[in-house]
Amino acid sequence: MRFTKMEGAGNDYVYLDCFHQAPPRDPAGLSKLISDRHFGVGSDGLILIGPSERGDARMRMFNADGSEAEMCGNGVRCVAKYVWDHGISHNNPLKIETGRGVLTLHLETKGGLVERVTVDMGEPILEAERIPTALPGGKIIDYAGLQFNGPNGWDAACGLDARVTCVSMGNPHVVIYCKNVGKVPLEQVGPLLETNTAFPKRINVHFVEVFSPSELTMRTWERGSGITLACGTGACAVAVAGVLTGRTGRSILAHLPGGDLQLTWQESDNHVHMTGPAVEVFSGEWPERTSAS
Repeated sequence: MRFTKMEGAGNDYVYLDCFHQAPPRDPAGLSKLISDRHFGVGSDGLILIGPSERGDARMRMFNADGSEAEMCGNGVRCVAKYVWDHGISHNNPLKIETGRGVLTLHLETKGGLVERVTVDMGEPILEAERIPTALPGGKIIDYAGLQFNGPNGWDAACGLDARVTCVSMGNPHVVIYCKNVGKVPLEQVGPLLETNTAFPKRINVHFVEVFSPSELTMRTWERGSGITLACGTGACAVAVAGVLTGRTGRSILAHLPGGDLQLTWQESDNHVHMTGPAVEVFSGEWPERTSAS
């Protein structure tokens, strides 16, 4: 089975071209095998690129634990790069079908290859029952009643603001602010929040340190994948949360461990736009005897 490894701001996935080969029979099982960083290719998950009746291509995304997710902002940029660079479609903008719906992507090319992509991520979902979260209230903005667990003193060490804001970008996110994001014990606090009973479908967790109304840094614990170097939908959720809580303006530069993303929550149409890199790393063959296909 032919695969391509790609990354967007360090958020890396293994991609299968299902235009030119049959999709795996068990993509969830394959994702667990191929994502393993010691015994597999190593990635945050698996993404299938295939035909669509609604756009230029369709993507399906599976986390490293085999769970299927609705959407991945960094992943969809790489899908667009693959579709363009490998001659599947040279439409610009491209239309990519996702679990969130059909998204529009504008491509920046150099030497015939895609370098950066701007994605219209659509409107954020703010209603608690649609995110979903069981926290009380119609919208969860700077909610102070969520209980935090973790090692003793971690909250004081990072200057935690214990209020949370919840946003869905087609997948669920909780945004939490602190004064020093580097001191958050993410490997301990992240999984506790992901599986908190307040989030019936689990949740992506983001800790954010704001420098100015237009600049911040963030760290992410992704639902089903753990600590990742970037999360595109999460950065969009952070952009929305910043406006809702009065901490940032509508256009921000987000610094993530794997690189920078530019986000704008447009007032005119309520859509969030994200711009960032897309990089093809290498291609190879996954042996059929371990393919779970």
